[in-house]
Amino acid sequence: MRKETSTNALNEKLINASCGMARALSVVGGRWKPAILCRLNHGTMRYGELKKSIEGISERMLVNQLRELENDTIIERIVYPEVPPRVEYRMTNLGMTMAPMLKAMSDWGNMHREKLGEKEGDTILK
Repeated sequence: MRKETSTNALNEKLINASCGMARALSVVGGRWKPAILCRLNHGTMRYGELKKSIEGISERMLVNQLRELENDTIIERIVYPEVPPRVEYRMTNLGMTMAPMLKAMSDWGNMHREKLGEKEGDTILK
């Protein structure tokens, strides 16, 4: 965790305040957020379903990314008062407005992959 007064943090705040694209990328950017948003864009999911559907994500990272998306009011966490507790995540109204952007990014990524001659599911390490 970096200090909020560091040059890096101040520069990030400055660019996010002046550039809508930078702000959007700061909300959806990172290794795991696109995978989370892709799944929640299709509907509400329980925590365990999310964890199982995202291969390679650690418990700690999933919790961290979900909290960041919740703080940005993109998703909401619903806790049901049951034993054992049931927790679900879903897109907020604000989060649902991202659907066209997420689709455009997905379409562009697929097109770019094809242009480079890669197939879906290809990995760098074989």
